[in-house]
This record gives sequence, C-alpha cells and structure tokens, in this order.
Amino acid sequence: MYRVPAVLVLALALAGCADVEGLQNDGDLGTVHAPQSLWKGIRPDPPDPAQVPGTAPVVPGLPKAPDLGMHAVNPVSVVRADVTSATEQDGGTGRLVDPRAVQRLALCTQAVDGGPDCPVRPPVFHDLTGNGRQELITALDIDGRVSELRVYTVQDDGRIARILARRAVLEGVEVAAEHLAVREPTSNPAYVAVSDYVWDPKAGIMNLNQLTLDDCPSLTGVPLSPDAQRCTP
Repeated sequence: MYRVPAVLVLALALAGCADVEGLQNDGDLGTVHAPQSLWKGIRPDPPDPAQVPGTAPVVPGLPKAPDLGMHAVNPVSVVRADVTSATEQDGGTGRLVDPRAVQRLALCTQAVDGGPDCPVRPPVFHDLTGNGRQELITALDIDGRVSELRVYTVQDDGRIARILARRAVLEGVEVAAEHLAVREPTSNPAYVAVSDYVWDPKAGIMNLNQLTLDDCPSLTGVPLSPDAQRCTP
C-alpha cells in the first residue's frame, strides 16, 4: 500500500488546504501596541465641599414628609426645590442640572400634577431601599429628548433627600427590587447602553453597579427615525 510521506501531510496541513484540519494561517494580526495615555498632566478640579460624591443631598426648602412617606409629598414641588438648589450651586454651568430646567419648570402650575404643560413626568413609587418605604421616581423632560431623571427618598428624620440624579436620553427606565436600570441609545443603532443602579445602604444613595450593552430590538418594516434609532420605546 502506498503511504503519503509524513512530511507531505504536514506541508498540506500548514498550507490550509480544503478538507485538511490542523494549523491554519489567520493572516497578519498586526502589531500589539501599549495604550497611550493622553493629557497626563491635566486633571479635573476636586468637587466643591457641598458636592461630596457618594452622599445623598437633602433637598433644601421642603417640609419634612409626614409619616416618612413620599405619597403625601407634591412631586413637582420636590423637583422644583431640587432643581432650584442645584442651579444655584453650579451657577448655571450645567454640571448638576441642565440650565434649561428652571425655564421648563416655569410651565408647571400649582396643581398637584403641575398642569397639562408641566414637563415633570407622573411620579412612580417603588421601594428601592428595601426598608418598606417607597421612593419617588420621576423625570423632568428638557427638550423632548434629554431628561433629568431624579429619585428621592425620605430619611429617618423625615427629610427628603435625592439618591439619584441622571441626565440622559431615557430610552427606558426599569425597576426591580432594589435595582433601577436606565436604557440609553448609543452611537451604534444596534445597541442600547444599560446602566444598572443598586441601593447602597452605607452611602445612602443609588450607586452604579453595572454598565452593559443590550441588543436594540428591530422594528420590522419601519424605517430608521431621524436619529437613526430602531429601538422600541
């Protein structure tokens, strides 16, 4: 019986011939480069003493919540007091709140829901802290796309504190147990960014726990919107 020399078999395998399993040439994988740090000598200024990271700021100018509950508190009044205070702290620079927020709140009336033109979203109540008391979740819509997401809790002394503030394009907001997830569009229309916030009992705020990408559901037969997004609301 004629046998193929072992050297020839090895040569065929290395050449990547059809139906021959073994080592294959994947081509030039390029040169591995170490990461290059940009602007090494430039660092941001430290936060102001009144803006200590990792703490829940008490919203000034609000009465204590009766019975340690948020249901008896006017959501629009809470947002207005919080936005007013944040605007004064950042001097209108937009670091803490969108500079247009105060003008948008001027559309709200003294009604409990703020009236038909009020850009504050209907309140949602959910126990995010696990203490049996429900937090207030709402958002102030700025321009039809950007929103200021706000979450408030009642502290044990009855004072109202903000435990989450997030300026975002709210593709979706979801709550489950002590988690709050914010879904935002990305530059790639195939994906949305999902920020998962979880209650941190030591810090007393909602801390970012995980940031992931999720597939963006396609809308069959529907053309891309002007912002090139196919995500369902």
